[in-house]
Amino acid sequence: MQGENRFFDDLTRMATGALGTLTGMRQEVEVRLRDQVERILGRMNLVRREEFDAVQAMAAKARVQQEALEARLALLEARLSTAGAPRPAPRRPVRSHPAPRKAKPPPPL
Repeated sequence: MQGENRFFDDLTRMATGALGTLTGMRQEVEVRLRDQVERILGRMNLVRREEFDAVQAMAAKARVQQEALEARLALLEARLSTAGAPRPAPRRPVRSHPAPRKAKPPPPL
């Protein structure tokens, strides 16, 4: 009976040692895997979540402003069309004038 207890004690110690070794290996694999993933992600051109959220908020604000300006423009156009106001005459294109000519030097004496 004493021999069996010793056998089970040895077996328990060996299993405990193996479990400790496996736990250490698991932690080491996790650390190396995490480092590798961080290296891969670092080489990619990815945007951080904070930057994405900031740009998304800016785009939403710009969209709201655009919609407000569209509504204002539609209102102004409606006012112009119902007022029957004469439309301004189209502008004539501005012509560029030729550069002034340089004066000729007087003939030599």
